[in-house]
Amino acid sequence: MIVSPKIRGFICTTAHPDGCAAHVQEQIDYVKSKPKLENGPKNVLVIGASTGYGLASRIVPAFASGANTLGLFFEKPGSEKRTGSAGWYNSAAFEKAATAEGLFAKSLNGDAFSHEMKAQAVDIIKNEMGGKIDLVVYSLASPRRTDPDTGEVYKSVLKTTGGDYTNKTLNTDKGEVEEVTIGAATPEEIEHTIKVMGGEDWELWMNALSDAGVLADGVKTVAYSYIGPELTWPIYTDGTIGQAKKDLEKSCAQLNEKLSSLNGEAYVSVNKALVTQASSAIPVVPLYISILYKEMKEKGLHEGCIEQIERLFADRLYSGDAKLDEAGRIRIDDWEMRDDIQSAVAEKWKTVSNENFSEIADFQGYQDEFLKLFGFGLEGVNYEADTDPATGVPSIAE
Repeated sequence: MIVSPKIRGFICTTAHPDGCAAHVQEQIDYVKSKPKLENGPKNVLVIGASTGYGLASRIVPAFASGANTLGLFFEKPGSEKRTGSAGWYNSAAFEKAATAEGLFAKSLNGDAFSHEMKAQAVDIIKNEMGGKIDLVVYSLASPRRTDPDTGEVYKSVLKTTGGDYTNKTLNTDKGEVEEVTIGAATPEEIEHTIKVMGGEDWELWMNALSDAGVLADGVKTVAYSYIGPELTWPIYTDGTIGQAKKDLEKSCAQLNEKLSSLNGEAYVSVNKALVTQASSAIPVVPLYISILYKEMKEKGLHEGCIEQIERLFADRLYSGDAKLDEAGRIRIDDWEMRDDIQSAVAEKWKTVSNENFSEIADFQGYQDEFLKLFGFGLEGVNYEADTDPATGVPSIAE
């Protein structure tokens, strides 16, 4: 099959197997170009391991410190007539590359919120990974969650918590600056968003792993968050997502207490704004990212997922000094939030319009990064050639 991108709004409905493999290899090559991670993790569980920050969190420990990895995700396999999801092809490429270097790499595809998935992960850790893991990365990005005990389905929303909010946004289909108004969430919608994107499931995972006795002494666990500039706060930090992230921080504090008996540590890492499948869906954010990218690239400070996570592991998690902020969080968004970067972005935001958008924003860079998420636009890939959409993840029987 010849696979080309088919974009609808903020999603691409196709993914290129060879392109995704090239994108994964590009990230592996970057990690290999950096110094080896001294005292890095050796047995890693990544919950939400197939795209973006989660995928990078699997690549870095594997290729920087030779870690065995178990990755969990919920992705769509390809078939002879239809492409699978990008995360499926990413995971296939990762497993093949890791196995080629003698590393243990196994994946589970299913509902990570379920008790069954937790039990399967524990079984693999006990029987195939030496019985203990020393790092758990929680990087789930899901629009809904089924409570494993009650069966109730919760759905997250992208809304404010304090009335309607109007600001500029980017119509990524047209490449045009528009105005958008986001409505306020109901108390029930806020509660549902916290249930999906908060810390409850992170705690359930750590409790399940602890009860099964598979957490190593000195275990670390990290979950990801975002804060961003004031112009995005109404829809993010002060919105429904932000309420969920506050709940994540509460869970982090509780996990730190629980892990103290194992000399363990729990962290929330506040990461940089990047083009991901999740961020593309948030109003206002794509325009902010386009302006931010141009400013950071001009100053030589731009990072993608793999650069962010390599720096997180090397400079914070395994450096002996995580450099926590006043709220106890790791801030790997420190370059994004530099005063000179933010003041420049704020000034451009005031004047950005369709007339000057191409001069003051990096929309081409935004589009390129978006397409790469789905395996398109990678150097060395022949997009006119037939490719096999039924490419499988080696450790998963299809």
